[in-house]
Amino acid sequence: MSPEEVTAASGNASWMLMSAALVLLMTPALALFYGGMSRQKSALNMMMMSFGSMGVVGVIYVLWGWSMSYGTQSFAGILSNPLEFFGLKDSIMDAQGNYIVGANGYANIIDVAFQLTFAMITVAIISGSLANRVKFSTWLTFTALWVTFAYFPMAHMVWGGGLLSHSENSISSMIFGTTEEGGETVAAVAPIDFAGGTVVHINAGVAGLVLALIIGQSRGFMEKEDKPHNLPLVMLGAALLWFGWFGFNGGSAFAANGVAGLAWVNTTAATCAAMLGWLLVERIRDGRSTSLAAASGLVAGLVTITPAAGDFNPLTSLIAGFIGGILAAFGVAMKYRFKFDDSLDVVGLHLVAGTWGTIACGLFATDRGLFVGGGVEGAKLLAVQIIIALSAAIFCAVVTTVIGLILKKAMGWRIRGVDEELGIDTSHHGESAYHYGDDVTPANTTV
Repeated sequence: MSPEEVTAASGNASWMLMSAALVLLMTPALALFYGGMSRQKSALNMMMMSFGSMGVVGVIYVLWGWSMSYGTQSFAGILSNPLEFFGLKDSIMDAQGNYIVGANGYANIIDVAFQLTFAMITVAIISGSLANRVKFSTWLTFTALWVTFAYFPMAHMVWGGGLLSHSENSISSMIFGTTEEGGETVAAVAPIDFAGGTVVHINAGVAGLVLALIIGQSRGFMEKEDKPHNLPLVMLGAALLWFGWFGFNGGSAFAANGVAGLAWVNTTAATCAAMLGWLLVERIRDGRSTSLAAASGLVAGLVTITPAAGDFNPLTSLIAGFIGGILAAFGVAMKYRFKFDDSLDVVGLHLVAGTWGTIACGLFATDRGLFVGGGVEGAKLLAVQIIIALSAAIFCAVVTTVIGLILKKAMGWRIRGVDEELGIDTSHHGESAYHYGDDVTPANTTV
């Protein structure tokens, strides 16, 4: 490397290590967000589901997650050989003891760190559909199975050169043909998923919906209003998610460059607009503007811009974010209309906003989207974005259904009704989020 290349690689490596740390922060931030939204007597369990997913995924990713996602031995474009880089062998140093340089010019192990944190947050998102009523042991087992059979294959299909990528063997190439780019054969119409619209949000949103249907409603669902027990905790969690999301989106540029800066600004623009969109819906519909709406709208904007952060401009980010906030605000109400207990709004926030953001790439991607001068090629891109969104949703629905039903039979999902009434924090963890003094116990406190 030239001195200039060494300096650039060092700067990029620093940015990516910081981005990995920011994304790692997002899972504890989600724990705060979900913990505040849940019932008082299940707040710790809700937070433990996020922390538990971090423990399980962190171990599995090192063992076979990286290999299944980004290995070179692809099986039908769906997943890679889990044994190729098992335990990160041949992924850190070469035979001469030098750090292996990854695809982006810095040490490959930095990319491993960054991608590991994406797997953690994706599984943790799903837990919001299951609040108050599932066994912690079953959740941890699900985490291991789902990240292996749903997340790793999806990451390979979208980002690892598989069926939903821009590779010459992808679905897009099969439909619209290939072209030569930099001496490589790639899809003529390359799908866009900058930071995880399909891999993270559609994937997690579909899984949450499927599990909510399999597990069933919590006791008292739709019989009484189930309000968040600690709104300041919700807003703190949302704020930390926003902060961490700059690593999520900005880091997906894989360099400290203009694309990372664009992703930063687009992320902020879409988030602000989505928050206002959600607040507007609530004001018109309910006659008030709440802190929960602000926090939820914030997250909806972050989700919306995730697949598009590097491919929009600030103006189109504002438009997409505003629409995303409105759609998500209506999306969270679907659980009441169709009577599925998506406890903490995973479907509305992640599936609806993530699907919109993925499809919006076909409308607003700079110089490519249908509404910004893309013409016929823009129509093709829109078709590709719809196809990859549907493909991701179907794949995840099938895999999650199989895993969910197997675990329902083998381990059981539901805690006992009496434990649900007592509170899962007390009955399953022997703890309480709040201390009431010697004369009042959590078991005797109603919320």
